[in-house]
Amino acid sequence: MNDAAPDFPRSKIFVLSSLALFTAGLSFALRAAIITAIERDVIAEIAPGRSGELAGALLGTAFLGFALTLFLGSVFLERIGMGRGILLSGLCFAVGTGLSVSADSLSTGQGVYDLLRIGFLLSGLGWGFMEASVNPLTAALYPDDKTNRLNVVHAWWPAGVIAGGLIGVSAASLGLDWRGQFAFVVLPALVCIGLTIGTRFPQTERASMGVSMGEMFAEIPKQPMFVLWWLCMLLTAAAELAPGQWIDFTLTRSVGMRGIWLVIYVNGMMFALRHFAGPIAHRLSNVVMLWLSAILATAGLLLLPLATSPLTGLAVATVWGLGVCFLWPTMLANVSERYPRGGELFIGLMGVAGALAIQYVLPAMGAIFDRERRALAGGEEAFAALAPEAQGPILHAATQASFHNLAAWVAVLIVVFGAIALYERKRITATN
Repeated sequence: MNDAAPDFPRSKIFVLSSLALFTAGLSFALRAAIITAIERDVIAEIAPGRSGELAGALLGTAFLGFALTLFLGSVFLERIGMGRGILLSGLCFAVGTGLSVSADSLSTGQGVYDLLRIGFLLSGLGWGFMEASVNPLTAALYPDDKTNRLNVVHAWWPAGVIAGGLIGVSAASLGLDWRGQFAFVVLPALVCIGLTIGTRFPQTERASMGVSMGEMFAEIPKQPMFVLWWLCMLLTAAAELAPGQWIDFTLTRSVGMRGIWLVIYVNGMMFALRHFAGPIAHRLSNVVMLWLSAILATAGLLLLPLATSPLTGLAVATVWGLGVCFLWPTMLANVSERYPRGGELFIGLMGVAGALAIQYVLPAMGAIFDRERRALAGGEEAFAALAPEAQGPILHAATQASFHNLAAWVAVLIVVFGAIALYERKRITATN
């Protein structure tokens, strides 16, 4: 293996990168854990007939901030510096979380929702700075072991999700409302800030190769297949991240336990399995890994809303979890390995695709949920007039509609990845 960046504290930087991902995962999970309480306490008071859609829009705001910062951060990363990128990430997470938990003490009514959107947006900006920095940083530190190292560092995302999920389900016993739960994000954010100060960071891999920014941008028209990978990232991200934010809000009503337990379980699988991604990719190839993942992810999305008990919930969550486990980091590693001269721009654009997908997918899932609920009940007022036991089947059917719509889109990946895998296998066979 090539010893990259010997003049830099590689182990410390890798730990810092892992902590930054942990912070982002923690924020992600806690936003999902508290959205039901926010929907009940804030959104339902403002627009009860659109509460699902507005809850999805609020969650999607973080992904919009993620996309914006990830794009700009990736373009100007070499000038900003990867260390400053992580520092800005910590600052945005700390400030955004602080604003969110203080929203209802700073305003009332619609103003609370607006402040929450700003706070979630700042959290998204922090997520974007983190993703823009950590991925090319890991690629620069371990240029000959990208798939393995990117999966290992991204294992700390689900670790953060697990921690956030456990905080969410323990909130009642801890005496924490949604504000107290979300405040936990501030601690690791401050630790990231402290560890970044005074640490020297390497150049991006693209810069160390002597590829200028202009040459990096010139790679886009030279690599038309990158556009296909970018489009695929829209769907791989939607398959993983959208359900992770939506499960607690929807499946809690049908599986007989808090849906967040399913999120914790799946992320525990992801944390463990991502440490073995290197050997798996070496045996199967990145594309075959992605193809198998797409099959399982589609099956999981079809099955998730059909679960009606804790046991069936865990069973179908296993299928979905195995499907989405390797998608995000393997897509990043795949593009970095295929297009090294695209550097941080290509890696960042992949993350932008993922973020943009969720920005639109979450509100769309919420709108489908609301529309199906109203249609089955005969209107919003008719639904509100139903007894809770009568609302249950309607909510269950609305959940199925939102998940199955997403599954139909994710199924496209099975065809695309399968075609690429067959083409490359035939090309290798012909060459030999």
